[in-house]
Amino acid sequence: MKRILVIEDNPEVRDNLTEILELSNYKVLAAENGKEGVDIALREKPDLILCDVMMPELDGFGVLHILSKKPETADIPFIFLTAKAEKSDFRKGMNLGADDYITKPFDDVELLDALETRLRKNDRLRQSFDKTPQGLNSFINEARGFEALKKLSEDRATKTFQKKEVVFNEG
Repeated sequence: MKRILVIEDNPEVRDNLTEILELSNYKVLAAENGKEGVDIALREKPDLILCDVMMPELDGFGVLHILSKKPETADIPFIFLTAKAEKSDFRKGMNLGADDYITKPFDDVELLDALETRLRKNDRLRQSFDKTPQGLNSFINEARGFEALKKLSEDRATKTFQKKEVVFNEG
């Protein structure tokens, strides 16, 4: 079960998000401000973070900035949920490294689609570059395939053609 960290200062929105995500079979971790959210993210390492922009103690931009500097949390997909719909705020979030920027009010389907897309993309990246023993085995198997391909080309003689020399003639 994928774990989603929701960082939202408004208790009604936080509870609504928690309910939507739990009904969609996600385990939800919740934080009521940015500082608490950073602590939970560092401790729990969730699969994805949904974060409001405007919050007390530490805003969403600060949360993303801190988490993107830590190697253990830098690769966690990060989605902003906010009422700030100005283009400059959107650009700031994306420039900091956010994976998506959803404005309130949002549709449940829009939120879940964005979540699933980010999680699928992150899973594909982790499978490709996983640092676990399984990931290392996968890398070695791919390297063996490359070696076999290289051997195939080594056993072939190379022929150099002259300009305008006929290489292929049909019929």
